[in-house]
Amino acid sequence: MTEDAPSFRVWSGGGYELAEGTRWLGDRLVFTDILDGALLAAPSAGPGDALPLVRLDVPLGAAAPVAGRPGEWIVAAGTGIAVIGPDGTPDWLGRPEDGKPAAMRMNDGCCDPGGRFWAGSMAYDAVEGAGSLYRTDPDGTVVQVLDGMTIVNGPAFTPDGALMYVADSHAGVIYACDVDPGTGELSGQRVFAEVPPSVGAPDGMTVDDAGRLWGALWDGSAVRRYRPDGTVEATIPVPAQRPTSVCLGGGMLFVSTARTGLPAPAPGDGAILYARVGASAPSAVSFSGLASPLSAISVALTTEISDNLGVRLI
Repeated sequence: MTEDAPSFRVWSGGGYELAEGTRWLGDRLVFTDILDGALLAAPSAGPGDALPLVRLDVPLGAAAPVAGRPGEWIVAAGTGIAVIGPDGTPDWLGRPEDGKPAAMRMNDGCCDPGGRFWAGSMAYDAVEGAGSLYRTDPDGTVVQVLDGMTIVNGPAFTPDGALMYVADSHAGVIYACDVDPGTGELSGQRVFAEVPPSVGAPDGMTVDDAGRLWGALWDGSAVRRYRPDGTVEATIPVPAQRPTSVCLGGGMLFVSTARTGLPAPAPGDGAILYARVGASAPSAVSFSGLASPLSAISVALTTEISDNLGVRLI
């Protein structure tokens, strides 16, 4: 069904080429402008201009704050995963898409409830089957967990961390996978929903507190809301041709949109839009790895004292 259209307005309108990765952090909204390599923070009190937090010289698909390290972010950027501080200097954890036959870049991503960072990749020219999904564990190890996809979007997790959704936008398919919350291992990959080209392509997603999946429809001018069984509960019209991602926070639905490739962008294209809705979702999770400097010092001192005394300190 098509839901009565909520009143969408512009929260931040900066003429973004490819706004993506909207995340509600509990007190503010952050998002990326992928092709500009920018991570931005929208004002929290009300609509207004977004301010850049970090700018890279490579595409920046998604970001999550690093727990215990204010001002530091884990990002899916360029051909891999890096940690960056306010100066934007990347400390690369891995560049798994370097040296591939097709020119590749990272795309959408987020942290699961356990604090692991997940991000997908794609070829610039959308070579079929070239994309993958990667998981970054708390120790900084980057692991390929799915391959053979084309344009990887999402992922999104249920609040308990036991189920992941991930989209292959090119194929028009949203997959569901069971997740071991303790290890992040995936199993039981299956088709959750298929999106015919006539209504758009599945893009960024989020899961609300009721377990429903909300997903942007690229070239579909809409957001779809799915029940946990994969049936469509509602299709919500959006005043933009290319919605790219969604998030819920502060009683509002935020939708990022793109203007790239549009010959005559409308005011809602390349912006962050918002509408009041009767739904909520958990705030975005921080990356749980890379202990804070104070924690690292504490561990080092504890180890040194333990070694000197010949006892185990717990």
